[in-house]
Parts: sequence; C-alpha cells; structure tokens
Amino acid sequence: MSKHPLRTLLAAAVVAAGVLVPSDPVSAAPTWTPKTPPLTTPWTSEVSPTNALPEYPRPQLTRGEWQNLNGVWEFASAPNLNTPPFNRTLGEAVLVPYPIESALSGIQRHENNMWYKRTFALPANWTGRRINLNFGAVTWETRVWVNGLEIGRHTGGFDAFTFDITSALRPGNNELIVGVNSPVDAAKIPIGKQRLQPNGIWYTPASGIWQTVWIEPVNSAHITRLDTTPDVPSSALDLVVQAKAPAGQQVRAEVLSGGTVVGTATGAVGSHLRIPIPNQHLWEPADPFLYQLRVSLIGTGGGDTVGGYFGQRSVGKAMIGGVMRPTLNGKFVYQLGTLDQGYWPDGIYTAPTDEALASDLVRQKELGFNMVRKHIKVEPARWFYHADRLGLMVWQDMPALNNNDRDPPQYARTNFESELTRMINQLKGITSIVQWVPFNEGWGEYEAGRIADLVKNLDPTRLVNHNSGSNCCDSDPDPGNGDIIDDHWYQAPGNTRLPDANRVAVLGEYGGLGRRIEGHEWQPGAGFAYGALYPDEKSLTDRYVQITTQVKDLIHGRGLSASVYTEPYDLENEINGFYTYDRRILKMDANRVRAMHQAMFDTARGLGLSTGGMVALKVTTSGYTDRYLRHRDGAARTDVISNASPDQDRKDTTFWLRPGLSDSNCYSFEARTAAGSFLRHSGAQVVLAANDGSAQFAGDATFCVREGRAGGGSTFESANQPGTFLRHRNEQVYVEAPTGGAFDADATWAVQSPLWRSGTDLPLDQARSFQVTTPGYTDRYLRHQSALARTDVVNAGSDALLKADATFVVRRGLSDSSCYSFESKNFPGQYLRHANSRVRLNPNDNSQLFRDDATFCAFDGLSGVELRSINIAGTKVRHYAAEVWIAANGGSNAYDSPVSYAEDTSWGVVAPWAP
Repeated sequence: MSKHPLRTLLAAAVVAAGVLVPSDPVSAAPTWTPKTPPLTTPWTSEVSPTNALPEYPRPQLTRGEWQNLNGVWEFASAPNLNTPPFNRTLGEAVLVPYPIESALSGIQRHENNMWYKRTFALPANWTGRRINLNFGAVTWETRVWVNGLEIGRHTGGFDAFTFDITSALRPGNNELIVGVNSPVDAAKIPIGKQRLQPNGIWYTPASGIWQTVWIEPVNSAHITRLDTTPDVPSSALDLVVQAKAPAGQQVRAEVLSGGTVVGTATGAVGSHLRIPIPNQHLWEPADPFLYQLRVSLIGTGGGDTVGGYFGQRSVGKAMIGGVMRPTLNGKFVYQLGTLDQGYWPDGIYTAPTDEALASDLVRQKELGFNMVRKHIKVEPARWFYHADRLGLMVWQDMPALNNNDRDPPQYARTNFESELTRMINQLKGITSIVQWVPFNEGWGEYEAGRIADLVKNLDPTRLVNHNSGSNCCDSDPDPGNGDIIDDHWYQAPGNTRLPDANRVAVLGEYGGLGRRIEGHEWQPGAGFAYGALYPDEKSLTDRYVQITTQVKDLIHGRGLSASVYTEPYDLENEINGFYTYDRRILKMDANRVRAMHQAMFDTARGLGLSTGGMVALKVTTSGYTDRYLRHRDGAARTDVISNASPDQDRKDTTFWLRPGLSDSNCYSFEARTAAGSFLRHSGAQVVLAANDGSAQFAGDATFCVREGRAGGGSTFESANQPGTFLRHRNEQVYVEAPTGGAFDADATWAVQSPLWRSGTDLPLDQARSFQVTTPGYTDRYLRHQSALARTDVVNAGSDALLKADATFVVRRGLSDSSCYSFESKNFPGQYLRHANSRVRLNPNDNSQLFRDDATFCAFDGLSGVELRSINIAGTKVRHYAAEVWIAANGGSNAYDSPVSYAEDTSWGVVAPWAP
C-alpha cells in the first residue's frame, strides 16, 4: 500500500504525543483485569493498558501536541452523581475507552451511575497555554471535576465535547473525576439499539466512556472546527473555520496534494473562504483521493495551526433516463451497501483496536460494496476517516429513541433535535457521508416532515431520507418531502415503491439470511435470522444470489437506486452476517458474492443483462417515459402502456432475452406471444419476424448492449451494422446512426421487468386440476385437506370430496393480473397461498400480504408448468413427501432439496376432477 500523506500526518501526531502518560502511583490502586467475552476477535488479545486506542482520535482537526488519557482509570458504581469521590481511591479498575458492559473494560456489567477517576500531569512545555480536555463520546450524561472543581457537564451519547480546564489545574499531578449517568432505555433519549434487557434485535448497552479521552494545549485564540464543502463545478473548496476567541485573527488555509500546496486562501474567522483547486482530483469509491488541509490563525495572540483533509466530490440527485437517481460527481452511481451496526463481542460499541475498526470496512470493500449504512449509531471520527480513505459512501442514521416511544414528550423531542443537530454539525465535513437518515421504521418518529426539513436546512449538500423503512413497522404516514423513498423488504424484495419526480427510490434493508457456525456464537443455540437458517456456504450463497438478483432486476424494473443488505457480520444472537460476530469466519463464497455485486453495477450502467428471462424496453426520453417498445402488426413501435392496459398490449411489450443469434455475447429479443419470432432490422426499420435460420436474419436480429448514451439505461448497437443503434422516432423503432438532438435519449432504453410476468398462459376462470409429473408419482394430484395443500392419489374411483378437493378455478392473480391465483372449487373465496413456506388453503382476507402470498406466475417447466411465488424470490410450488411447499432449489430446508427439484416443481394442468 502506498504511503498516504494524511496517515503520515497522523502518525507524526502520535509520535509527538509519545506513549500514554501514566498516572503517578496511588496507594492501593486497583488493578485492571480483562473479563472473558462470549467471543473473542482476532484483536482481543492485543489490547492492554499501554495501547488502548493510541491513535490521534480526530483526523479532521489534528494537532501535533496532545496527551492520550486512555488506559486504566479507577472505577466505582454510584447511587447518583451528587458526591464526587475526591481524594480517595475507588475500588475497581476500568480500561478506558471501552464501555463498562464490555469484557475489555474489565467491568462487564451495567451501572446507571458511575465514577471514573485518574490523575495526570502536564508536560513542562505546555505552561502558559490553555488546556482542553476532549471526550470522543460518553453515554449519556457526563459531569467532570478537576482538582475538586466542577468544570463542565454534557448530555448526549454520540457527539464529541471539550472543556477548557486551565483554571482548575495545578503543578504536578491533577485529579480528574468523571461522573456518568447512563439510563439507556429507562429514559427517553437517543439510544439506537441499546437495551437494559437485550433480546432479539436489541443489544447490550454501551455505558460510560466509549471513545478516546485526551488533553491538548491551545492558544487563547484557537480553531475549533473546519467546515469543508467541496464545490466541484467551480473546482474549489468552500471552507468555514470556526474558532474560539477569534478577535483580531485572520485565517490562512492551504490545500495540499501529496504534501505540495495546490491552493491557498485567507480571510476572516467564520467567513466562507473559497480555495481554488486547479486540476481537481475527484473522490469516488473507485478512486478515493483525499486532499490535505492546513489551516492557521494569523494575528496577535494567534499561531494555532491544525491539519485536516477532505475529498473533492459532489452529492445530488437528477432525472436520468426518466428516473430520479442519486448522483456522485454528477453521475448516477448505484449505492450497494450493508447495514453496519458497529458492535463488537469484546468491546461492544468500541472496536478493540484501530486496525479492527478499519478491518470491517476493508472487508466490505473487498466483497464489492461501495456503501455502508451506519445503522442508528455514530462511530468515532477515525471510522469515518477509514471510510473516506477506502472509498465507501456512508448513509448516517441518527440513533433512535426507544421504539416504544410512539408519541415522544416535548422534552424528549427537544433533546433529540439537539443531539441530531450536533451530530450533523460535527460530521458535515466527512467526505463519505452522502445521506442523512433521522428515523428508522418509525422508531420514536414524530413530525417527520419537519425533521427532514430541519436536516436539509442544517446540511443542504446531502440527500435526506426522512425515515428508512417508511413502508413498514411503526412508521407514520409518508410526509412526501425529503429526497428518498425507502422501503424495507427482507426476503421478498419485489414490491418496492417507485421513485417520483423529486425523490429517489431505495431498498434501505433486505436479506437477513442466516447461518449458524458452531463455536462462533454469542449464545450457542440461541441464534436466529430473518428467515430460515442455511446449513452451509453453498446454500447460503445460493440464496443470497437469488434474492440479490431480484434486487438487481429492480434497478430498471422499479427505478431502484440503492440497496442495503442486513448485515456485514453477526451481532449477538443475530446470525445473518457475511461474517461471524467474532470476525473470524466468512460464511459465504466471496468470489460469487463479488461477481453478484459486479452484475449489480453492470446493470446500473446498462450492461450485464441476463438471458433466459423476460424483459420490457421502456422509453427514457423525457416526456415519453410512459411508452414501451412493443410489436404490433409485424412492426416494432412504442405505445403508452401500463399495468392497467389490455392483456394483449402488455404481452406485446414482453420479450424473452436470448443470447444473440449471431453473437452469444450480444442479445436477441424473442416475442413472448410468438415463439421463434424476433425483433430484427429490415433496412432501417425494426420489425418482428420469424427466424428463417439464415445468417442474414441472425445478424439483423442481434444487438450488442452498450452503456446508455444518455445515462441511466442501455443502448443497443446493431451487430451487423456497427455504429447504428436501436432508437424510437415518431412512435416507430429504427436502427440508425447518431443524428444529434434527442438521439442519445431516444437510443437509451430502460431494460425492465416485463409488464406481463407469466411466461405461459393458463385458462382464466376455468376449473383445472394439477397433476404431479415426477416419474413414479403421476397418479397424484395437488389437493387441499384440513386447510393444507398436499398431493394424493386421485382416480376415477375416488370419492367426490377428494375430486373436489383436487379441483381449483384459475383466477387472475390477486396481486398481479399477469399471474394467477387458484380458488378452491368446493370452498369459494378460499385460495391456495403460502405461509411460512407451506402452501395452504385460506379465505381471502383482502390484505396485501394475502394477495401476494396467493399469487403465482406461470412458466413452462420440465414437463408441465412451474408456479413461481411472486413475493418470495427464487421459490416455486413443489411437492415433497406428499406435502406442498414453496421451495428454493438447494435452500436450507428439507423440501428445498435439489434432488428431483425440476420434476417436483413441474405440474400438469389437466381437466378438472370436479368440473
């Protein structure tokens, strides 16, 4: 790895500080002893009192002189924080900055109130300067005393804070006492997923000091914050320098690249400085270039100089190919991420080492992700630095109020907004953050529209997602503002809402696939996932590829612009990670995962189409995005077509995507309604014609995909007339060379899921029976019995009840009219549906869940018809041991067995036993 200039700067700061400055001996001082965590990570054994997170903790505001106060402190529980333990030794030892519930802290239990105590001495060369005491984060209320004098209080568990302790200092050793109150979910405060009684998706609390504590000398006039806003269109950086006691001070700011100054500006403290950056090098996930920043106060009593960094990039949204998309540097970049919750089995909220902190991000990048959703936790500043330097975009959640707070009282709202504002102000300069998420699934949600506006006013340079998962759970009605429409669909990500004219559509959570690894469990045997558990690497990876392929199809099929998989690593008893909680075992096949992710990015760029399925080609030209390519009377044309259009119109827009007839690396489009007939050009016009087997036909009917000429879709170049492209003009479709004007838009198509989703037709409103086609079992038929679907032998001699139970009326799909639902012949109003994977017969309750569960799309099978679930990706109706299930080939259950899967999922649609 090449030497990074900022890394050199930070290393120099650590060297300048030296090792941790130990306290003078105190009589009968307690000794720190680490506790044993349920699981250890590869870094657990590296932690000791002399190296507890020794790195400089604030990469965006660095100083060369500092003293790290991490290490062993005295500790005691307390009934309250009213009587600080001055001049006495406390009974326990705690390793700061690990939260007290963690094994690394040496305490490993929760306390509502607690005392921390240590002594420190200042280096002689700090004399005459102000001394700041800095805390990265403490949960939740903090009170600080130095030499018996209370010097400050702070509330909030996720933001850094500083006290000037100069007036309380004395020569030699100084006594520092920190009192902390951590009520967790017993109070109405932002806590994320911490709970006093951890269970399920609620986890161990992280109380007390959980980020680095340090002191540093500053002048009376000194810099407190650097607000950096890249201005990519102007090739400049907008910088606002915040400072304390700035009277008489000016600012000099320098931008450096590789140690060389490339831009400078001077101006007033608090004003907007514009620093030109010639030949700007943009930051992006594939090339996460960072500039260094050196900022000084110049003037009487000044002299403060700090270091920092930034990435030059822009974040926005734009209508691309007729779809509202998020942009990075003006281009649509699909955001593929994980739900990263920031927990550790040994340190709870605090990674054991900085290497461990970075490792989580390194591994996610290696799996092919380009984004991380930091889920209702705020990480230390160094985590964001690692995301910036590695090239991972970040969605930053606000830690939630208790999920039971359906109507938080005013004091809780006031505090929530205070902590939200502080979080945004402290993190505004982070390059990798591209989206703010104030609420999740409605937990503690209130006035979401106003809160989204508040966030936008605090930071208009990023997108705002008012409530991730606003389609589910405890969410309030969608206020319609902000920049994002965010759905959560776990193992059935097929019904995401469409983007609108102002908002981007994303899948904020999906997946949750689980696999138990013996010897790597938080509580052995207690592990769970958001669905079935898979027995091995192959079955888990198979299922991941299945559901993520469905997500891929939504990129153009539903205008999806981002997706977030749950989750990168197991977390306590949630065992749905790529890695185990101890970060020791990767549970999926990394190569297949990376290949799947590359296919996602290819699809977003209009490439990487998958043959063997059905597609529709939607026009992307502005003003015409309600039109689709279809065939009619032998010609290809575009018409306004929707899901409400007549069946034949929708079928005519549906094509099988086949390997190119003349080049298998390209594509041919076979009409769904006319097997053997393909789109081909005849002269310049595109028509539908039967394949005559000639080389000329094969060339005319083959098109090679290119990135969309107008962005946001696909362009198809003629295989035998290079330089000409499939485009629409005046409702007709042609193969033409570029002509300027609207050509690029007209030649860019959104390759979408088809408007007609069944690959074969069934007779509507007619009774039919469904015969098993598996050899040796063809005398069996699908029937219902005691509300469950099963197969039994049915023949002419069977009784009337059995024959009626084995007869169903084919209806239009309850949730999609291009698919099918099956109504019982002898129990009208009751339909076959799946629940917990078992197919059963239930009355229609008219809920969306029932309609989805009772809808199946029909395709040609091995020797009959396959019935594919519309809402559980990759599953088909299958008979297994006389029972009927929706099954995934090679999945985690016995009924998912790959043995005879194709035969068992193929049904003969035959004359009804009970006409």
